Amino acid sequence: MPQFTHLKPPADGTPIVRRNGAMIVPDDPIIPFIEGDGTGPDIWRASVRIFDAAVQKAFGGARRLAWFEVLAGEKAKDLTGEWLPADTLEAVRSYKVAIKGPLTTPVGGGIRSLNVTLRQVLDLYACVRPVRYFEGTPSPVTHPEKMNVVIFRENTEDVYAGIEYAKGTPQAEKIIEFLSREMGKRLAPDSGIGIKPISETASKRLVRMAIKYAIEHKRKTVTIMHKGNIMKFTEGAFRDWGYEVAKAEFRDRIVTEDEVAAGASAAGKVLINDRIADSIFQQILTRTSDYDVFATPNLNGDYLSDACAAQVGGLGMAPGANIGDEIAFFEATHGTAPKYAGKDVINPSSVVLSGVMMLEHLGWGQAGALITKGLGETIRQKRVTYDLARLMEGATELKTSQFADAIIENM
Repeated sequence: MPQFTHLKPPADGTPIVRRNGAMIVPDDPIIPFIEGDGTGPDIWRASVRIFDAAVQKAFGGARRLAWFEVLAGEKAKDLTGEWLPADTLEAVRSYKVAIKGPLTTPVGGGIRSLNVTLRQVLDLYACVRPVRYFEGTPSPVTHPEKMNVVIFRENTEDVYAGIEYAKGTPQAEKIIEFLSREMGKRLAPDSGIGIKPISETASKRLVRMAIKYAIEHKRKTVTIMHKGNIMKFTEGAFRDWGYEVAKAEFRDRIVTEDEVAAGASAAGKVLINDRIADSIFQQILTRTSDYDVFATPNLNGDYLSDACAAQVGGLGMAPGANIGDEIAFFEATHGTAPKYAGKDVINPSSVVLSGVMMLEHLGWGQAGALITKGLGETIRQKRVTYDLARLMEGATELKTSQFADAIIENM
């Protein structure tokens, strides 16, 4: 059993374990949760009621989720003096599956992003972001129903690796001097410096997960998104390593776009192709239905997931997960919106749909399907929170808690 300094695990519930690479889920798994900062408590109170109702309805009381609150962000700082206590990391490592609301990261100096820290420390190397449309949701595009993609974003490297030095620091000056002396590359002496690592290992495991998902979920295409025409040895290498792992490990299940052009059949196989990052941002608007599953480096995926979410109602409708080989951490994809904290007005759908992903990950897809049905029906009825109501003609504006009631009713 894990040893904690501040936390006390629930008296009941059973830990999830892994045996021979497989996850063994009991009927009462202990699930650590972080309610989040700002509007996080409002959202969590609504979401957890939805999760519990769906599990009860789906399994008639034979299964339940044993919730275990762990701390991060402002609440952790207030109670323990730390933004991310060691107890929280130990709990997530021990119980394998967790979920959280939005967390604060101060802008400028001070702590680094808690979200980035969690991903790196726990080796949650894939940020998985499904983006789909719910009928009736206000959208700025003509055909939002064409959007149905899953983005696999590499989560540990690229410019998020934290190798960055401010202008005028000894570290920045040393790198500038080295590049000039050893490499013949002259930089302005008042430059800040950031380093962009992309490795073969991290690239291949990310693309591997994306292809496995496409095969298991009968998706038709995996698109490797990159800027390899300019960054040839980082993003260009990401593209090349993606094709390598596809051909080496999935040869009988995939076909590449070049092979199809040469006459190979794509019937029953996942098509692997690649696109330059800037062209994707045009085509995700003009040829939305051409795309299905994306595999991207870290920064590209950050941009792309938000751009896709904008077409289907914004980040309030966008779930997410950070997944590694051992641990899966599901999360809200939006910010903390502190000016709305405690007002019971925020749309909880990002956390709700992240919970759907969590239930599917547990193998409890029946409960997840009930939530998806309930949410979709509630939006079709135009019974929505203020962010959607202000854009819908004839909508009934609900509080966060009332929106949860409506989803449960519509299950």
